Amino acid sequence: MKKILALLLTTTIAVGSLSGCIRTDYQKDKVKFLASFYPIYIMALNIVDGVEGIEVDCMAEVQVGCLHDFKLSTDNMRDIEKSDGFIINGAGMEGFIEDIANRVDGLHIIDSSTGINLLADGHHHDEDEDEHEHEHEHEDEHNHDHGEYNAHLWVSVANYIKQVENITEGIVKIDPVHEKEYRRNSKEYIAKLTKLQNEMESGLANISDRNIITFHEAFDYFAEEFNLNIVSVIEREPGSEPNAKDLASIIDLTNETGVKALFVEPQYPDTSADIIAAETDAKVYTLDPGVSGDMNKDAYIIMMQENLKVLQKALT
Repeated sequence: MKKILALLLTTTIAVGSLSGCIRTDYQKDKVKFLASFYPIYIMALNIVDGVEGIEVDCMAEVQVGCLHDFKLSTDNMRDIEKSDGFIINGAGMEGFIEDIANRVDGLHIIDSSTGINLLADGHHHDEDEDEHEHEHEHEDEHNHDHGEYNAHLWVSVANYIKQVENITEGIVKIDPVHEKEYRRNSKEYIAKLTKLQNEMESGLANISDRNIITFHEAFDYFAEEFNLNIVSVIEREPGSEPNAKDLASIIDLTNETGVKALFVEPQYPDTSADIIAAETDAKVYTLDPGVSGDMNKDAYIIMMQENLKVLQKALT
């Protein structure tokens, strides 16, 4: 009977690892970290890679994308309560985090946004960007009002590196026994990310046309890092399609500025972008913000390298 139970348990774990990134098994002899959604999961996956007795899972299904208006399920709450550390993006992405912190006693929250300069939502539409940059100073604060800041930190490689550093520190604090291994993994991953950052900078250095229109506000930090100018955003929030007046305004702006590239995201339909392209000289391209993908620890690097190729094609 014990052998049969052991076999069933092993099968459950194997199936769970293939069906997404939500944990279905809880072994008391493991240290369990739970990432809020896909990009945070990929960061954590690299940090804990190969460390024995450590489990990292993703709360949201990978198809969810950004956690805009995400509603916690009973299963989500169970996963959070069973975790030794809940790793979040921060900057308002997890609008539910304050409620969780109040409901779950002793929950260790690792906020990856600590110390990152935050941009206000829609900052590229204002004349004075400097007014909208804020230092995320309070390490004990795990929540911002959703919508106050742009939460798409990870799309900037520099921010992504800082998030990896923050998550490493949080994981080490919870599980100091494996500190050496975590820090080694983190150092190796950051070396890869730094190489990626250099590739991106050199690959985009000589592009003369830097005006772009994006699908929603996922690429503000990316544009800031690599000196691109977002002249307009098609949808402020995914799912809130622009009305006829908004579309007409974007079409006029596209024609006035001579923008040649409209960037949509693979996670969302590009109907609005196609309408704009049909009325202008602009073409539609796809940039991936990395909010969904494979359970591959190099997924972020692969995605960014593909984005570089798309940008070079679109803006050269």
